Amino acid sequence: MAIKIGVFSSNPYDESSIGEQANEEVELSYFSAHLNLQTVPVCQGLDAVCAFVNDDISEDVIAKLAAQGVSHIAMRCAGYNNVDIEAAKKHNIAISHVPSYGPEAVAEHAVALMLTLNRRMHKAYNRVRDGNFNLDGLLGFNMAGKTVGIVGTGQIGQATAKILLGFGCHVLCVDPYPNQELIDAGVKYVDMAALLSQSHIISLHCPLNNDSYHLIDADAIAQMQKGVMLINTSRGGLVDTQALITGLKTHKIGYLGLDVYEMESELFFKDHSFEIIQDDVFERLSSFHNVLITGHQGFFTKEALAQIATTTLLNIKQWHDGTASQSTFLVLPNP
Repeated sequence: MAIKIGVFSSNPYDESSIGEQANEEVELSYFSAHLNLQTVPVCQGLDAVCAFVNDDISEDVIAKLAAQGVSHIAMRCAGYNNVDIEAAKKHNIAISHVPSYGPEAVAEHAVALMLTLNRRMHKAYNRVRDGNFNLDGLLGFNMAGKTVGIVGTGQIGQATAKILLGFGCHVLCVDPYPNQELIDAGVKYVDMAALLSQSHIISLHCPLNNDSYHLIDADAIAQMQKGVMLINTSRGGLVDTQALITGLKTHKIGYLGLDVYEMESELFFKDHSFEIIQDDVFERLSSFHNVLITGHQGFFTKEALAQIATTTLLNIKQWHDGTASQSTFLVLPNP
């Protein structure tokens, strides 16, 4: 009998990538809506649900999923800050994720934000389309020789560091578990205060949890160099958005590149082009000329989508077969 799976927060590219990797062992139902208390009734009769970064995997949702017979929540992403792990244990629901789907995808996007902000590519593109070839206001700086601070040296942070070393940057890192390969390559591990004060560019690559929530707040920004470039391709909650706005207004932050946003669940992955956006904080943030925001697309490469689909479906199959691997499961109760 096929494993019945509900895929939430589904977009056409999800249906394509997951469908290409699926076989007759699974029966897929796609839902464009987020998984939450309002949509959880459609999970009746499902064996597993496949969720994404902005779905609600709170205790109330988990309890209702368990009551409907769902035994597995498969996250098709690396992060799981939106998942109540203790509630999953309590209700005997397995939680899996995709710890690695090609870290180069996000790392390359982070560096693309750096280069675009530095050389003002987005502004130059629009000027040339209007027939304006004036270079005033487009002055950048050499990446070579600049100090870049990387917060978090998991696989994405490592990939980012290697790219920046290739540019000739001095790379400082903060992580509770220093990576010897990076040290051998030339990076230097320092404490957070040193990274904040010495870096021309700071890039965030750490998970969101209780310890890292608002890691970049007013106090952290005050320790940074004036005109610093800050990049966040990890999770929106790592930064205090109001503190960012203040930092931009005072010119402490000279460049800001975001692929994530604290309140993105109401905005990202949807078309709002014919609406008036009601999020005044986001509108203020996006009004700055030195801010570049992308809609959580760092993971969005063909290779990464294929790996996400493959690992997610494998997680579901292995859980169903009783052969699940601890390496990709956050909660692994007895089937």
